[in-house]
Amino acid sequence: MNPLLTTGLDTHRGFTSLSVNVNLVAQIRNRRPLDFPSVTRMATLALEAGAHGITIHPRPDQRHVRTHDVHELAELMKHWPQAEFNIEGNPLQNLMGLLRELAAKGQAPQQCTFVPDDESQPTSDHGWCFPQDAAQLAPLIAEAKSLGIRVSLFMDPQPEAMSEARQVGADRVELYTESYARAHGTPDEPAVRAAFAATAEAALREGLGINAGHDLNRANLADFLRGVRGVQEVSIGHALISDTLELGMTETVRAYLRCIHEATA
Repeated sequence: MNPLLTTGLDTHRGFTSLSVNVNLVAQIRNRRPLDFPSVTRMATLALEAGAHGITIHPRPDQRHVRTHDVHELAELMKHWPQAEFNIEGNPLQNLMGLLRELAAKGQAPQQCTFVPDDESQPTSDHGWCFPQDAAQLAPLIAEAKSLGIRVSLFMDPQPEAMSEARQVGADRVELYTESYARAHGTPDEPAVRAAFAATAEAALREGLGINAGHDLNRANLADFLRGVRGVQEVSIGHALISDTLELGMTETVRAYLRCIHEATA
């Protein structure tokens, strides 16, 4: 069995997987009525360079990856059984329909990440709130899991919310790391990182797997992983694709993998 394709209930293996978010590639392409840069080509380069997975966030307004990208990437990932496909989105918008379509074709992603963004947000900026969101999330989590998809919830660093995330049926949480990125290198960093560490500890106690993402980059990634125990996967898009403009996709992926290895050495 592919060791990256897990239920989220297993213990952390001591190594963090890198999932490359290719949304920004689609945003660049979408500026013109052209078919380049190719989202699938950049995803292929990332996987060839050693990335452990591909992440996308298809929004209802199609301003990032579009519906055809979702299906093309699902087809691509069939040729990379050792890698993981993660689709993020709001399950109250278009995400569930896409998951149902892919599952019907036998191409369900290994993971979906439920994110509570609305259509007016330029990017995700907060996690789910409990108990307010529990009732609407529970049946959607159950449906995604019935399709054979692991469910991760996008969450703020709040230790007290981890038991509720588990109770509602989540397999993992993705820690929303923008506050850490803002604090990195400032006097606030130790306290902010401690909040993430406490949240990770609470998640582990509940049997949840831990992902992390949003504004992680080459400068702050290793410090985060050293300070926050048990992170199984980081999903990185904006910074990684920005670095790709300078370094190329292959060297950029290798640079982020070096950060991960540095943190776990």
